[in-house]
Amino acid sequence: MADEQLFLRSKVIIEPLVDRFVAQPHTMAPVQAAMNLAFLHVPLLESYLQSPQVHVAASNNPELRGGYFINIPEERADEVRELLADIKRDRADMLKFAEAIAAGQELLRANATGFDLTPLYPKLPAELGGLVELAYDTDNQAQLRFMEPVLYRSPYYQESRQSVQLSFETGIERPFILSTPRLPSEDVLELDIPFRHPGLTELFKARVKPTTLAHLREALELNDEQAAVLRTMLSETPALNEDRHIESGGRIRYFGHACLVLQTPEAAIVTDPFISADSDADDRYTLDDLPDYIDLVLITHGHQDHIVMETLLQLRGRVGRIVCPRYSRGNLADPSIALMLKHQGFDVVEVDDFDEVEFPGGKITATPFLGEHCDLDIRAKSTYWAELAGKKVFIGADSSGIDPQLYRYIRNHLGTADYAFLGMECDGAPLTWLYQALLTIPVTKKMSNSRKLSGSNAEQAAAIMVELGAKEACVYAMGEEDWLGHVMATTYTPDTYQIKQIEKFLGWCKEHDIPAGHLFKQQQWRW
Repeated sequence: MADEQLFLRSKVIIEPLVDRFVAQPHTMAPVQAAMNLAFLHVPLLESYLQSPQVHVAASNNPELRGGYFINIPEERADEVRELLADIKRDRADMLKFAEAIAAGQELLRANATGFDLTPLYPKLPAELGGLVELAYDTDNQAQLRFMEPVLYRSPYYQESRQSVQLSFETGIERPFILSTPRLPSEDVLELDIPFRHPGLTELFKARVKPTTLAHLREALELNDEQAAVLRTMLSETPALNEDRHIESGGRIRYFGHACLVLQTPEAAIVTDPFISADSDADDRYTLDDLPDYIDLVLITHGHQDHIVMETLLQLRGRVGRIVCPRYSRGNLADPSIALMLKHQGFDVVEVDDFDEVEFPGGKITATPFLGEHCDLDIRAKSTYWAELAGKKVFIGADSSGIDPQLYRYIRNHLGTADYAFLGMECDGAPLTWLYQALLTIPVTKKMSNSRKLSGSNAEQAAAIMVELGAKEACVYAMGEEDWLGHVMATTYTPDTYQIKQIEKFLGWCKEHDIPAGHLFKQQQWRW
């Protein structure tokens, strides 16, 4: 039995955790993680402990979906209290670091008046020593520039914060990842290991290659009880679908949200991986439909629905390289995607606009990404242009058409797209929903609501199509699939503004004889 060849079951999922909150870019990158811990998670835990019943009621109110409420039963409040105490004790240095960042920003606001910044260095909080540079832009606006590679080697990046939970996909929506920490549970396998742990690679490779329980037990450093739980997650037979590869031509499959799988017989490309594990569902492509090897993963930007660690960790060991956009080197709101993923064990290549990455039989070109980030100076965002099997595909993610001339430059450089995938979440969340913890000066609600995480409306999407000269339009990245709720928390009705704008755009496409579709759950293109 020790040598029995086994596969990981389809419905096994992983939730990577940072201090029990689900991992996402703002809980992983050192500066942003400290700010979110100090100014979001700690106050959130304190608020819950004051009124657990209010948080639970709000979490179950459909009108408050996606709000910052902790969905943990009141009878488990003592566990939340213990978590808060552990954070305040074990992460005291990180909490001080976050306070130091706020103090450093205030020091600049009060003293950086266009004159030499050198005298301010001794006045910075000690926690910032060696980790920041003070700099003006050409309008004499001063800022802290964080030396992010150094920060990953400082006490403020702690792998001890990381752990993972393994469980089965139940089909029941999990609590919202930005607000509710994950406590231990009887039906969950707890592993106190960092995300880069090689045992996780061995575990998830077992979806496509058989292994033994003894090998996984050693790789994951399990005790008897943990090994017994893991055995329930293994099967004698694989669950891979036979048509996950193709023998000729090209294929694009829509896996949900912004996740596309582009294939030829020689290669496979996956964009913004966010993939269902529910192998019992017949209305979607799942992990069972992925090709065994993926040449490139393309990451468009650093939001939690485009960098989905629970999917990415399951692909490590099956991916050649991750392609991600270059960052601004030190901006508070713009952490490095490449650094973050490299420290989780991935091979990463960072690209700027019009950089090219080749793969067998094709090529990826990074293209500009406009808007969608609440007007913050965030540069780690990229759309992509894929060329494979004689087709050209524009992968637009949430890029906006606020300045259509940009897409004319793309067309002039790369030609006409056969397919254009466009995000039309055109009334997104306000600035403070995602970036509140990073703002060291309060903003008014009116100001926040004017700056949204929005893609293109109908007019802007149509302008992109005109400038690209694209032959077919595909609206995606809307967060409508039901298995995305724990990350997206979006709610649409037929009368919702975004849906009306999509209908208007599809009408425009029909008037101009352009094939177009509003993607949902499962779709495929073959040529």
